[in-house]
Amino acid sequence: MRRRGLALLPIALPLLAFAEIVTFIAVAHAIGFGWAILLGGSASIAGMVLLRREGIKGWRRFQAAAAEGRPAGKQVSHSLVGLLGALLLAIPGFVTAVAGLLLVLPPGRQLARRQVERYTERQVGGAMAGDLFGARHVRVDTGEPIVVIDEEPRPAQRTPAGAIEGEVVEGEVIR
Repeated sequence: MRRRGLALLPIALPLLAFAEIVTFIAVAHAIGFGWAILLGGSASIAGMVLLRREGIKGWRRFQAAAAEGRPAGKQVSHSLVGLLGALLLAIPGFVTAVAGLLLVLPPGRQLARRQVERYTERQVGGAMAGDLFGARHVRVDTGEPIVVIDEEPRPAQRTPAGAIEGEVVEGEVIR
């Protein structure tokens, strides 16, 4: 899988450069050349400032999690997504700036962080991912059990959610 991504890199970079040039021309035509230069420069400067801030913030979160004995994977994945967003903002161009902005803002960052965690879990396995990201919380919905009495379906009596009967075994869910 990694090799396929690297094989597409020689094609993707020229396409990205072409998209950046076309987008810059369109923005410059719409708002003026000077404003387009100013907007692009502002995005790059903001990206450089965010790169420094996200790096320091991520390192501090990692250290705090390690000092408290918590798994640091969530802080690391959150910081990696923020750093990638800041790096994309720092690269001159409007296409990369929009992509970076999406990764820096909270909704996009949460979505990307979950994808990073899922990818990591697929690569390293469930047990190692549990060590990295902490225990997974899984909600199981078995549906409403149906009991047929006199050929008329009726919902079965359910135990209240707070009451647990029998022995409880704590464990980890692996696929």
